[in-house]
Order: sequence, then C-alpha cells, then structure tokens
Amino acid sequence: MGIFMVIGLAGGLAFFIYGMNTMSSGLQKLAGSRLEGILAKMTANRFKALLLGIMVTAAIQSSTAVTVMLVGLVNSGLMRMGQTIGVIMGANVGTTVTAWLLSLIGIEGENPVLNLLKPENFSPVLAFVGILLIMMGKRQKHKDMGSILMGFAILMFGMELMSEAVSPLKDMPQFGRLLVAFRNPFLGILAGALLTAVVQSSSASMGILQALTLTGSITYAVAIPIIMGQNIGTCMTALLSSIGVNRNAKKVSVVHVSFNVIGTIAGLAVYYGAGLLARVGAVRAVGPFLLGAATPVGTATVHSIFNVATTILLLPFTKQLERLANRIIKEEEQEEEPQLLDTRLLVTPAVAVAECRKRTEEMVQTAFAAVSESLTLFTEYREEKVEEILRLEDRLDLYEDKIGSYLLAIDRRRVSGAGRRQKNIMLRAIGDLERIGDHAVSLLHSAGEMQEKGMHFSNEAAEEIVPLQETIRAIMKVTEEAFARNDVHTGGELHVLGERMARLIEEAKSNHIERLQNSQCTIRMGFVWMDILTSLQRITAHCFNICGYADATAGTRGS
Repeated sequence: MGIFMVIGLAGGLAFFIYGMNTMSSGLQKLAGSRLEGILAKMTANRFKALLLGIMVTAAIQSSTAVTVMLVGLVNSGLMRMGQTIGVIMGANVGTTVTAWLLSLIGIEGENPVLNLLKPENFSPVLAFVGILLIMMGKRQKHKDMGSILMGFAILMFGMELMSEAVSPLKDMPQFGRLLVAFRNPFLGILAGALLTAVVQSSSASMGILQALTLTGSITYAVAIPIIMGQNIGTCMTALLSSIGVNRNAKKVSVVHVSFNVIGTIAGLAVYYGAGLLARVGAVRAVGPFLLGAATPVGTATVHSIFNVATTILLLPFTKQLERLANRIIKEEEQEEEPQLLDTRLLVTPAVAVAECRKRTEEMVQTAFAAVSESLTLFTEYREEKVEEILRLEDRLDLYEDKIGSYLLAIDRRRVSGAGRRQKNIMLRAIGDLERIGDHAVSLLHSAGEMQEKGMHFSNEAAEEIVPLQETIRAIMKVTEEAFARNDVHTGGELHVLGERMARLIEEAKSNHIERLQNSQCTIRMGFVWMDILTSLQRITAHCFNICGYADATAGTRGS
C-alpha cells in the first residue's frame, strides 16, 4: 500500500467522519423539540423501548450518541437502568439505516433512474441546495436542513475518496494474502472490533468495509466476521463514557457490551454451522455465497439481518441481561447519589436542554417549598422545619451553580432556536429562584426573632397575615404551573394576584402605622412586620420575573 493510497484513504475517512458529524448534528437540532417529547415516553415496556431506540437512532444517525445519552440519563437519575435495555437493542437496529445509505456508492448501470441514485450524481445537487439553505435560509430550521444535506454530501464524497484510494488493492497480491488470513472468523471479528474502536464509529468502519468491497476482493466469508466485530467495537465509546459514573450508569455499558458479545457468539455459531453444512453438501448455496464477492448492498443486508436477528433473539431476555449487569456491577450498601447534571448529555444538546428544563422545574418546586415551610413558622416554630428550610436553601444554591454552568456549556454547542430560547429563560429564572430561597430564609429569621424574643402578632396583624399567605401561595402555584407548561409569557391570573398582593401590602403598612400611633404595636415588632412584608413583596416580584412579566407590586425585578 503506497503513501498516496494511505493519504487518500485517510482523507476520505476524514471527510466521511466530518460529514457524518455534520449530518448528525443537523438532525439532532432539527429533531430537538421532538426529542424532549420522545424522552418523556421512555418506558420499561421492552417493545416500546425497542421502537424508541430505533426511532431516535434513525433520527440522529448515531447509535453511539444514543448509548452515551442513556449513560448520562441513568447517571442523572432520570431513567432506571432497566428502561435502557430495549432502547439499546433498538439503537443497534436503527444504526443499520446508515449502512443502506452508504450502499448507494455501489450502484452500477446505465439506467437513468439508477444513474440518478449514484452519489457522484446527486451529492453535488444536495451540496448546492444545502449551502443555499445555510447562507440564505432565514429560519434556523432551514439552516439545519442545509447542514443535513451538506453533511450527507460530504459523507458520500468521503466514501468516493475511500473507494478510489483502495481500488488499486485488487491488483496487489499482498492484499490477497492478507485477506486469506482474515478468513479466520476470529481474526475478522478482532479486525472489525479494533477498527471500530479506533475510529469511534461503527458507521465509519462500515463505510471502509463497503469501500473495500468495491475492489471485488472481499468475500462474504471475510466481511461477515468483520461486521460482527464492528458491533463489539462500537461498545468502546459507551465503556469510555461510563468512567466516573455511578453503578447504575455503568450497568448500561455492561448491558450494551453483553448484548453485542452474546449476539456475536450466536452469529459465530450460525456462521460455523452454515460452513459445516456447506462442507458436507447439505446446503449447496451456502458455499458459493460465502466465497462470493461482497458488495455494498450485500454488506448492508448482512448488517441488518445480523442486528435484527440478535434483537429478536435477546429481546425476551431483557430481565436476564439486567440480572447479568447486576452481578457484574454489584451494589454497595449505601446507594449512590445520582449526578445532578451529566456532561455526557451534551453530545445531544436538545436532550441536555430538556434535562436542564427538568432540573429547573425541580428548582422551582424547591424554592416554593422553602417559602411555604417558612410561612408555617409564624404559627408553629419547630427546629426540624428550620433545618429543612436551610437544607432547601443550600439545595437552591447548588441548583443555581450546576444549572448555570451547564447552560453555559450548552451555549458552546450548536443548539436550535427553540433550545436557545429555553436556555435564556432558564438562565434568567435560576437567579430569581435562588433569591426566592434567600427571602424564604429572611422569613425564617423573622419567625426566629419573634420566637427568641417572645414577640407575637397583634390580633389585627394576625388577621392581616392570613390573606397575605394565601395570596403568595396562590402566586407561587400559578408561577409553578405556568413554568411547567412553558407558558411564561401569557396569562392574566398572575397579574390579578399581583395587584391583590400590592393592595394587601399597602393596607398592611397603613394599618401598621395606625397601630404604632395608637400604641397597639411596638417599634421592635414593627421592624419584624415590615421585613415580612418586604420579603413577600420581593418573592412576588421574582415570580413575575420568572414568568416574564413586569412586577405588579413594585415595578422592579426584585432583589
């Protein structure tokens, strides 16, 4: 193999991988909003999970990205390990779509329809349309479609470069002798696994194999073991992604490896069985097939049959695969805390945004729970409630730090327009939610001061605080529901409640001044009362900020 052949093969592989990544990124961005809905439907039902894995992998054209995403979801506690098994199986089936796309490189014939399907004829058209959409498209959706078309055109160009680079191999006797060695199925499996592990993409290694088949020197006896080995090699990325994750997430990688290794063992048994039948003459067609020259379409067919057959074989044994993973990765006595946000999900930015959304919703619930607990201290002061409020406030600080850092990491990725809008909403909201936690602690301190100094509300103040508490709880409920529905820029109920809160606070302040003038309230208790009203006013302002409204109580963004 000459230096120029190596350069051509390496260059073609580079174009191929870049095109694959560009196409996959465009598909992920285009399907971003749909991925959030698909994630919500992840289920322990093996058949639904299987279909889900097929759909997601076909949509983003990367079984590796799906597997890494599953490791991240389990590590974050958003999915159980058992839910991922069917998805992993579906991803193995979904990735066969790529091999069929690559098989177009082997189309031959003078028929006009066939000529139209040849990559060298349609790829330039796709590239031209793609660059027009990228440069002239006004909507992000159109630019994403342009990236998909450009990525596919570059991918197919890389395939053509690889096939041209390796075409001289058919006349090289050294290459023929090398292929004789690969007739040993174990060497073929090892070669397929190593190649896939090195290039970190089963699609890329399949592309190299399909390019080699165009030389006419690769038989199915050589190609089939390599295809089986590719399924093992693709597990390397999942294994690497499981470094540093909790035990449940590690089990996802174990299931992925177990599924592909068991499938390869079963495939190898069938391969040897077919060879034996061919030698004894029981099935005459097997021998000519195995010794026949492989084609791009033929390898795509074998790849699909192997993955579909493996899935059919092992789908009834998902529980057994889960038990095997549990035996290999044993639980510790103390259960590990799920990671709040997993950076592995950044490989699919739409999913990363969706997880951030869930965590921000948890932050909303945590902040409002802290306020609700603080309000109860004025009627029943208990130390365990104080500790719970402080714990919630610490949790809010952690949420703000982790979510904020994660959103900035997402910002460095290619995110769809809808994803960017969601990201900006969350960046604004987490600051307001952390401040709500601070005001919950301020209410706690006011209740603590009353408890420590033996102060009590006057009868009038005790009556006034009831509608104030009811209103702030109603405001928090409306805010939480609006944020959960992603309905942060519409609705009038919050305005009505805000106006009511403003009126109640003004009345409470006026009544307090009257009580001071009539000696019905002390100056010290008055300071506490004003602190309570200020905290409620600012919590209301932050709720308006979260929902994107102007503050009805103070005209400010809160503090």
